[in-house]
Amino acid sequence: MILKDNNRPPLNGLVLAGGRSTRMGNDKARIKWYGKEQRYYAADLLRGFCEEVFISCRPEQVNDVDAAYKALPDSFLNMGPLSGILSALRLQSANAWLVVACDLPLLDKRSLQFLIEHRAAGKIATTYQSPVDGLPEPLITIWEPGSYPVLLRFLGEGITCPRKVLLNSNTFVLETGNGAALMNVNTPEDAEQAKRMMNK
Repeated sequence: MILKDNNRPPLNGLVLAGGRSTRMGNDKARIKWYGKEQRYYAADLLRGFCEEVFISCRPEQVNDVDAAYKALPDSFLNMGPLSGILSALRLQSANAWLVVACDLPLLDKRSLQFLIEHRAAGKIATTYQSPVDGLPEPLITIWEPGSYPVLLRFLGEGITCPRKVLLNSNTFVLETGNGAALMNVNTPEDAEQAKRMMNK
């Protein structure tokens, strides 16, 4: 269900899947939690809420993305998640972008819908508060068009951490009723914990 609002910029979706997964030991985006690779599962989740959905990847990964999905190669390189976020905003700077990481296997439709329904288009971003450390969670965030020059300014100062941008900018932060939905799976131990939570 795409939640349209003529008073706010259109919303695109972006799945960040260009990481090297060094801590996991294998590509997190390709783990099949629900019978399909997580990058595609996440993209399908976003399709219900966004005008267009893209899978963010490194340039050399483009040909590995299924033709049924839109690949968005990084045009900003070697900056981690910021590479994908900036590349998306450069592609369609008039749109907002709902950005999610590919390592959130417990992310659900309800959490996405709540984020979108409470979107503050007048801020640079709307995000969740991490249940782990209470800080803004940059990898499930709506980045508004106005965030592009802000991100570029921080980049010019040598700051490539999206969380630092959120902490030092006009950001709207929400509490979540489902902290598990924000659980990052970065290591084999995290993966085992996620499996146990799914089995419950």
